Amino acid sequence: MGTVADAALGAGGQVIGVITKLLEGRELGHTGITALHVVETMHERKMMMANLADAFVALPGGLGTLDEMFEILAWAQLGIHSKPVGLLNTAGYYDSLMTFLDHVERESFLRLNHRTEVIFDADVPRLLSRLSGSMIKSPVVGTIRPA
Repeated sequence: MGTVADAALGAGGQVIGVITKLLEGRELGHTGITALHVVETMHERKMMMANLADAFVALPGGLGTLDEMFEILAWAQLGIHSKPVGLLNTAGYYDSLMTFLDHVERESFLRLNHRTEVIFDADVPRLLSRLSGSMIKSPVVGTIRPA
């Protein structure tokens, strides 16, 4: 995350971070970003990030990345948000996940529109363009609150 934040800042962008007190206490917070919000729990962190986001992009990562990505996908399926979701499929990292989501859909645990709305792409500019093109014209008004 720090590398992405540094690149965005280096390109003149703004970076907003959300971290828990526990992680901040371990000195994992980026001190050079535009704004850093400190919250109590991981749940609060995910909700704040979701509220601040126009879209969601998961880079290759571990359990924390998968946890956050699947919660966002579940919230989309529940109608809590309608923001686009993309996965940067670097070197085929998410190929097995695509296959798994196709399986979940075939087993009728995922509605077709939710599977096809997850954008997988290995090319950053194309992924961002596809996400931008899939943004709804009139965004959901209000705060994301899980059901």
